[in-house]
Amino acid sequence: MGDGGGTRWSRVVQPGAPGSRTTRLELFYDLVFVFAFINVTSLTAAHPSPVNLYRCLLVLALLWWCWTGFAGLGNAVRADQGVLPLVGFVTVAAAFMLVLSMPGAFVDTPGGLNGPVVFASCYLVVRVSQLGILFWVARGDPERWQRLLRIVVLPVVSAALLVVAGTVPLRLADRPVAIAVQLALWTAALALEYVGGVILGRPWWVVVSAGHWAERHALMVLIALGESIISLGLGAKFFTDLPLTGPVSLAAVFGIAVAAMLWWAYFDTFSYGVEQALHRARDPEARRRLARNAYTYLHLPMIAGIMFFALGLKDLLAEAAEPATPAWGVPLGGFWITVLYGGVGLYLFGITACARLVLRRVRWPLLVTVMVLAGSAPFAALLPELVALALLAVIIFAGTVVETLSEDGRRLQIRQLALAEQYAVEEEQSRWRRRHL
Repeated sequence: MGDGGGTRWSRVVQPGAPGSRTTRLELFYDLVFVFAFINVTSLTAAHPSPVNLYRCLLVLALLWWCWTGFAGLGNAVRADQGVLPLVGFVTVAAAFMLVLSMPGAFVDTPGGLNGPVVFASCYLVVRVSQLGILFWVARGDPERWQRLLRIVVLPVVSAALLVVAGTVPLRLADRPVAIAVQLALWTAALALEYVGGVILGRPWWVVVSAGHWAERHALMVLIALGESIISLGLGAKFFTDLPLTGPVSLAAVFGIAVAAMLWWAYFDTFSYGVEQALHRARDPEARRRLARNAYTYLHLPMIAGIMFFALGLKDLLAEAAEPATPAWGVPLGGFWITVLYGGVGLYLFGITACARLVLRRVRWPLLVTVMVLAGSAPFAALLPELVALALLAVIIFAGTVVETLSEDGRRLQIRQLALAEQYAVEEEQSRWRRRHL
């Protein structure tokens, strides 16, 4: 997003700085997306089907596009200074209403406000509010104003497509055709934003602080991993109705182990390495492409993969703990094994693709792990659900261990550089506090 170069800043909007980090107000904004992720997986789990799974992916992509606007805005300007908190609260309220309207985003339900219209309107408010701050920042730069005017067309047309997708297909008598038309319109709306963002979005991805940009995306990965743990725990109902049996206890440990390995695959060295590459990208155009491709676009499959994994965990332990359920649960079947194994595989594939793009290396152990997951999924679909979860934990544990042990010195180099930066920042902060506090 814009850095405000060559413009006259107002006192009510303060520019970001190269060393800025995530503010507490931005963390408050992220709470809405915690709520959003929980609702997306809950709604899909309530009506599991390939169509609803694709709808889940569409909603996730739209939520991600909203969130990346918050991330870029907090990079261009100081989110907790001047008028930005007030604008942020209004935008967060619209984002919260966006989440509340998700059950009726595709088909309006009787007895309330029109779901598709409310959903599309809230989406438009969020996007236009974000762009409005950029217009204010660029008010003294006619060229950037023209670029932003072209970008505004994208959310307006996309919101209109979402409204049409929620109303017109209902008039079609053939239900399969109506669903296909609806999904096509949603796909077109998202394609317009994502493809148009590449063509017209030059003022959108200007990273003032590489550290802030990397930290914001890493925090969203953490939030998504938190949703997988919430899914594992809330569905079990052990605090109210169901007994905590030995197989279920062991399966819970395996579920946490999978989440821990997903964390390790991203945060051990990958997140540090990509952030360091973003810092080294001094050329504005190179940094813009890196921020867009590695973070906005390639982090989406990572988030989607974690959400699919969380969806696969929904009520898994609760079903296995039911007295009428056979020991270790019932076979997951093709749909749920695709969600569970496919989600983890999509996450790891996103990491390997991003590593290839940014770090110029192929993370073969993780790529082989993805292949093993794909090859073992048909067999795992026939296994009891808790055994299938245990097998998933074993596969990803083996893959991450091999990945860690097979490093050729790059892992140590990346981690030492990150630690040295941390020491330097802490020392500078301590020096400033001794002088001023």
